[in-house]
Amino acid sequence: PPAETGGESGDTVFLVMEHLDGETLAHRLARGPLPVPELLARGTEIADALDRAHRAGIVHRDLKPGNVMLTKGGAKLMDFGLARVPGAPRAPGSSVVEDTISPTRSQPLTAEGTIVGTFQYMAPEVLEGAEADARSDLWALGCVLYEMATARKAFGGRSQASLISSIMSSEPPAPSTLAPLTPPALEQLIQACLAKDPEDRVQTAHDVKLELGWIAEGSSRAGVPAMVARRRRGRERLAWTLAAVAVAAAAALGWSLFQRARER
Repeated sequence: PPAETGGESGDTVFLVMEHLDGETLAHRLARGPLPVPELLARGTEIADALDRAHRAGIVHRDLKPGNVMLTKGGAKLMDFGLARVPGAPRAPGSSVVEDTISPTRSQPLTAEGTIVGTFQYMAPEVLEGAEADARSDLWALGCVLYEMATARKAFGGRSQASLISSIMSSEPPAPSTLAPLTPPALEQLIQACLAKDPEDRVQTAHDVKLELGWIAEGSSRAGVPAMVARRRRGRERLAWTLAAVAVAAAAALGWSLFQRARER
């Protein structure tokens, strides 16, 4: 997170924060999805920042494109204003969901005809009232990776109720159906982050960081873009079909020559 310090000078209380030159990931995604190499690089940086926070015992609880800054030095995870050490007491009278809604959201959750904000990155268990933990952040990371690949939110709704229903009971379209060049391994990683049950979800940001690095390095065929892989499989099937036809034709020709030889 950005370096912060503060203090008092006379009657003035001040807060000093790092100045970041760049744009938020949300602003960047308004122009369309990220190219795969950039997605993998920025995704690795976000996962690394999340890993560092989790190792320090901090759950971010508000990971979304608006809280990621893209700078010349890479992606920076910001706004730890809702971060919490698991098990720490909440404000008296607040619920888990109320305590997780971002104070920086720009649209009301229940406004008629609008798409709701921070709820779109909240994990199912949090919506059910459980306390957010590191795996809840990984759900949000899966939503962010999905959005980076497709420039579309993984879950949507025109009201708080319909959005929650979508998160709890539906699956988003596969990224490759919206962005054909999505590597299959990235698609699988996003699906692992978006498992409804936190026990079935990828368990650490460190694992996400490593997986994104492996995909970027192209260390396995799983890193081949989905469309390329499908074309390759199509060429292989065509080759086997042509080979089978050639064998059948050769066999037919051989049998014909054999029959002619016997007739003579």
